[in-house]
Amino acid sequence: MSIDVLIVDDAAMVRAGFAALLDAHDGIRVAGQATTGKEAVSLAARLSPDVIVMDVRMPEMDGIEATRQILGPGFPAAKVPRILMLTTFDIDDYVYDALQAGASGFLLKDAPPEDLVHAVRVVAAGDALLSPGITRKMIAQFAAQKPQPPRTAGVLATLTEREREVLLLMGQGRSNGEIAAELFLSEHTVKTHVGRILAKIGARDRVQAVIFAYDSRLVEPTA
Repeated sequence: MSIDVLIVDDAAMVRAGFAALLDAHDGIRVAGQATTGKEAVSLAARLSPDVIVMDVRMPEMDGIEATRQILGPGFPAAKVPRILMLTTFDIDDYVYDALQAGASGFLLKDAPPEDLVHAVRVVAAGDALLSPGITRKMIAQFAAQKPQPPRTAGVLATLTEREREVLLLMGQGRSNGEIAAELFLSEHTVKTHVGRILAKIGARDRVQAVIFAYDSRLVEPTA
């Protein structure tokens, strides 16, 4: 079964390059292309892609607002897509807002071509793109600038001590394998803990769990 991808970027050459790259790989199919966030919302409803490769800055409607609408309640699509944001800069003023809107990860536009293919497969599988560290660096910076929501303390209290340990390490950007080694657990056990954590805190994926870890001050932003 192929991964259907919607490419959203206002630059025609960028769209064409991404489409050619992704279509050349088995198991990935470019289902459509959009030039604005507004067009992305419309096509996402009609095509129901598995993954949306979304530029942050576009005319008419930016990628953040498009992400909010596509991942918002009641959006008329057969399935909820995973959204991979594209940015020109490794630190972008809009990053934290995009993650809060539900994006599953970030990729620099000048990353190697194989990184885009890998990122699409990662987010399609339901994981979040936190490696090689750029996303968690951006989360840390912007979490430090945002007012902390009051809801997190009560939710954090529902986690067991072990789940808090796992969430802390997730917030530090550790992979399941690294968490397993740190806590002397099997990767399967860590995966089970991660699933329970996501359910308890109401997070869609690992990126939102990391945001929660910062919002709740379980993990303190670093300079």
